Amino acid sequence: MRTQVAIVGAGPAGLLLSHLLRREGVDCVILEVRSREYVEHRVRAGVLEQGTVDLLVACGAGERLQREGLRHHGIELRFGGRGHRIDMAALTGGRAITVYGQQEVVKDLIAANLAAGGKILFDVDDVSVHDFDSPTPRVRFRRAGTSEELECDVIAGTDGFHGACRSAIPAGVLNTFERTYPFAWLGILAAASPSHDELIYAYHERGFALFSMRSPEITRLYLQVAPDEDLARWDDAQIWRELHTRLETDDGWTLNEGPVLEKGITPMRSFVVEPMQFGRLFLAGDAAHIVPPTGAKGMNLAVADVSVLARALVAFFRHGREDLLNAYSTTCLARVWRAEHFSWWMTSMLHRFPDGDVFQHKLQRSQLDYVVSSCAASTSLAENYVGLPLP
Repeated sequence: MRTQVAIVGAGPAGLLLSHLLRREGVDCVILEVRSREYVEHRVRAGVLEQGTVDLLVACGAGERLQREGLRHHGIELRFGGRGHRIDMAALTGGRAITVYGQQEVVKDLIAANLAAGGKILFDVDDVSVHDFDSPTPRVRFRRAGTSEELECDVIAGTDGFHGACRSAIPAGVLNTFERTYPFAWLGILAAASPSHDELIYAYHERGFALFSMRSPEITRLYLQVAPDEDLARWDDAQIWRELHTRLETDDGWTLNEGPVLEKGITPMRSFVVEPMQFGRLFLAGDAAHIVPPTGAKGMNLAVADVSVLARALVAFFRHGREDLLNAYSTTCLARVWRAEHFSWWMTSMLHRFPDGDVFQHKLQRSQLDYVVSSCAASTSLAENYVGLPLP
């Protein structure tokens, strides 16, 4: 097989990159180790920045997003028994976020790719990348028990943190920066109509809680727990009791309950590699960086990466320019580190740290009071949350 760009991984990053390239006449093939059914139902992030929404709409993959996505103009910070709304649209000139599940973005992008004649090979295994330090990279894989090889000009590694691409880069090339937080999130998806129309970030003496939603019928909720928490210790009734305790306010607001459809533990960590490229291999999304979910930046960073990479690849194949490809890592990392800082800041401000440091608690309350009372502080939160312009 032969193509111009081999894309390893059919998550949002790989699918959007393929779609953007095909619209510009660049041939590509996506390889994915999971089945189509699996990737279309893998529940992940659900908060889209304004720039992410604009790009999906502009490239023709946002019709259902515009129809079904829940557009939010603010969020609420809740502490001390009271809620404090941050009016993001008013503070950012009308920019907002849209709640729309990552699995829905994936479904839309798969449909858009296939409708345009795109090539997505699902259920492949033993994927490995080779010769990416030369002008003729190759990707080897097995499909239906048969070994195959894909020749290409460029490899895009959009295969996540545990994928084959980043680990194939020679030792000593990448610098790794990471932080592991001393807590995790216990998350549930519940068949309960949302009892509030915007996201709620709650700081409580028993730990952080987050109220979110996926649709007018489905609520998404999270609790801060220990990093090694045993999910089996939490029955549904206990989870709801803790959510009520951390989220409810002195004015009588209460939480709607419903059957728990799924639950799981999400670790909290930050991870960045520099550079995000080596030879003709370019990393994007979780293959290059991880953010704690507090700032809602993971999928949005992946979209930003591939918007930069697509532009650079079109210039390379259409005009023979290599300058944008050479600058890919530098361009992306400026935004990555801004998002890492914002996610760290939100995480540090809203979670109770396990050492029980009263001084830390006082600092967090002071920071929260300042954010909700200062127009400058609220604006800083708002413009980072709705997303800075795509690079």
